[in-house]
Amino acid sequence: MKEKRPSGEWWQLGDFGAMVVVVICLLGAMEVSSWYVAEYIMPSPLKVARAIVALATTDYTHVLITLGRLCLAMLFAMTAGIILGLVMGLFGVLRSFIKALVVIDTGIPALSWILLAVFWFKNPEVRIFFILAMILLPFYALTIYDGIRGLPRDLLDMIESFRANRTQVLRYLIIPHLVPYVLTTTKAVVGYAIRMVIFAELVASAVGVGSRMGLAQSTFRMDQVLAWTFFLIVLNISLQAIVAGIEKLGLHWRPEATVR
Repeated sequence: MKEKRPSGEWWQLGDFGAMVVVVICLLGAMEVSSWYVAEYIMPSPLKVARAIVALATTDYTHVLITLGRLCLAMLFAMTAGIILGLVMGLFGVLRSFIKALVVIDTGIPALSWILLAVFWFKNPEVRIFFILAMILLPFYALTIYDGIRGLPRDLLDMIESFRANRTQVLRYLIIPHLVPYVLTTTKAVVGYAIRMVIFAELVASAVGVGSRMGLAQSTFRMDQVLAWTFFLIVLNISLQAIVAGIEKLGLHWRPEATVR
């Protein structure tokens, strides 16, 4: 017997359907705008598509360079942030000092880190790595610290009743408890990290997507600016999908709650 769809839900397209509708509306708005303004302000979608094809065949190495910088910095920030979060959560003597450093870091604007990196380091790769690491590290450190503070008390009492040592508590309780926190933080910061690496490349490097977008802006090539923006959107969606896949694979044991 065919299941009848409840009334009022016929318009629900799902995430992919909604994405298609939004993209079509944006393309339509671009096309209409291109009729009334100059090309360097809003080019037509066809011209942007040609720029995408041209950049994909000639300047794809800049995308790979940006992706490599992003992954390396995020991996370091994740590792260092987890270590600092564990120290804050497990060692009361050092907690206040490390937390103070992390909180101070969160209050420093990204522009300040960029300017400091330009003055302190000569190598562009070191500059960009330093900028991203300093910006992303506090997200992981504070999340891990909050995750340890949110440990269920009954589980902690249970494992302590078996006289487990600190290493066993860390392995069998704390680390499995913190995995969702790490994955959630990664999904939350990946888009922000992409924006920061583009900003850093615009200021501190001659290669990468950020530097190419700066060149396109200086030559009034709005079609190339939008083409690079397209690549960044695809990069963001791809990284989000990868992290979501890892989360689904690693946390398949966890039941998913649905609010009705």
